[in-house]
Amino acid sequence: MSLTQKISENRIVSLLLLCAFLFLLNYLSGLSGIRAYLTKDQRYTLSDAAERAVEPFDSPVYVDVFLEGNLPSEFRKLRDETRQMLYEFSRVNRNIHINFINPQEDNNGESVEGLQAMGMQPASITIEEGNKVSQEYVFPWAIVNKGRETVRVPLLKNNLGATQEERINNSVRHLEYAFADAFTKIGLTNKKKIAVLKGNGELADVFIADFLNTLKDYYQLAPFTMDSVASDPAETLEQLKAYDLALVAKPTEAFSEEEKLVLDQFTMHGGKSIWLMDKVIMEMDSLYRNEGTSIAVPRDLNLDDMFFKYGVRINPALVSDLYFTQIVLASGSGNQTQYNPAPWLYAPMVFSPENHPINTNIEALRMQFSNPMDTLNNGIEKTVLLQSSPLSKSVGTPVEVSLDMVRQEPDKASFNNGGLPLAVLLEGNFTSVFKNRVQPATLPDFREEGRQNSMIVIADGDLIRNDLSNGNPMELGYDKWTNNFYGNKEFLLNCVNYLLDDNGLINIRTKKVTLAFLDQQKTMEEKSLWQLVNIGIPAILSVLAGLGFSYFRKRRYQV
Repeated sequence: MSLTQKISENRIVSLLLLCAFLFLLNYLSGLSGIRAYLTKDQRYTLSDAAERAVEPFDSPVYVDVFLEGNLPSEFRKLRDETRQMLYEFSRVNRNIHINFINPQEDNNGESVEGLQAMGMQPASITIEEGNKVSQEYVFPWAIVNKGRETVRVPLLKNNLGATQEERINNSVRHLEYAFADAFTKIGLTNKKKIAVLKGNGELADVFIADFLNTLKDYYQLAPFTMDSVASDPAETLEQLKAYDLALVAKPTEAFSEEEKLVLDQFTMHGGKSIWLMDKVIMEMDSLYRNEGTSIAVPRDLNLDDMFFKYGVRINPALVSDLYFTQIVLASGSGNQTQYNPAPWLYAPMVFSPENHPINTNIEALRMQFSNPMDTLNNGIEKTVLLQSSPLSKSVGTPVEVSLDMVRQEPDKASFNNGGLPLAVLLEGNFTSVFKNRVQPATLPDFREEGRQNSMIVIADGDLIRNDLSNGNPMELGYDKWTNNFYGNKEFLLNCVNYLLDDNGLINIRTKKVTLAFLDQQKTMEEKSLWQLVNIGIPAILSVLAGLGFSYFRKRRYQV
């Protein structure tokens, strides 16, 4: 055997050994589960809270994702990110099984009509290719199944004014929370309890039905009336203490001193609370009934001193904002009636400052006749969750409010007092409003100082109110007249989850993920160039490599 043949055989053996070593190394690394993430945002690293959401599953959990088939490029990114995220969950618990379905092919009986019947509406996508424009429908949804329980998971977040790329980016950022939230809901056994306060003119159930139905996936709900306070305040407090959180949705009748004492002591004993308050009497229905004009006057609920003690003050004024949502006014009569959208300065469109997990990555909110708030220096930590835009102002009451405002040009120079707080999170050791005061009733375990606690005060009672269609509640945040979705429900749900969350799921929302998208205009302009580069250069390099190999081979072996 010649020297050349021996060298050639040694090279082949070395190459085979190298391949075997790399294969073995890859196999062992797969078994060990040790991986290194090189992405800047660590998007594929699950948080501890997300892992805890799936660890308890000891029976199969099936995840069906309806992002399959011929998808636009942006939704292919969302599909790929969803697949990778679910793979990370399945690594934590092998009982999680993933299935991607093309609903257009009616796989497994999951037809388009069936998905829509389950409340999973498609997203309409406009695709532009040169001068050609087409419309396609995509189902950015998933469902999580465990036994007889099913949870829907929306994969696409609808952000007002966002481009398609921004929507996908926000949706990818939301994926870990969306699935961890679904796994948490489907695995809940012991649900915390929420008391929906009644008895002081709060919103009727039909106007908060959508939000309450959403809360049922996480918590036990029950109405709680304050009527028994007059006869037995101590027993009423004991019953209220059985709940973890009190939800107070737009009371319109003043609280008695005994009722205020019970609510104060509920806070002192560790009870969480969400207050949605209107400090001004003003309703759209009043405008419609009174020929388009009504007088906004302050509302006294006898809670000012309690909130002041806790560290906030709701002012008897209205917020007027140049960043507004629209109302719809009717013109004509009978069959000739037309409904036209009109600007309404007393319905602010509120964009989140994203300074807290509660308000991170949510859509713009719609408020109605909201009130400005002040925060007071009393040792309680305060986080302003919502505030008016820089182009807003406070309008004192009493004041006349008229629908004719929609036809008048606002004095823009006067909108120079923006950034008015509209929702505030309070955290700390609260002090009772009845400290060093005569108590209106005797309670056996009265506390002047409370333990570490938290509450959220929102200066707009209508933030939780859903519209009605033929007497039936619609989804909270949906405006049936303009067909816009606002983030009211997501914000309120985050508020409840934050106050009652034990496993830190809410903190997943702060993860920042950035995807790179192609510039569509630049792509069209440079399409021919890059086609030439991608096709022509490899061909030229192949020819040059062949010629070079032939040349050096002849030089090496010529006699």
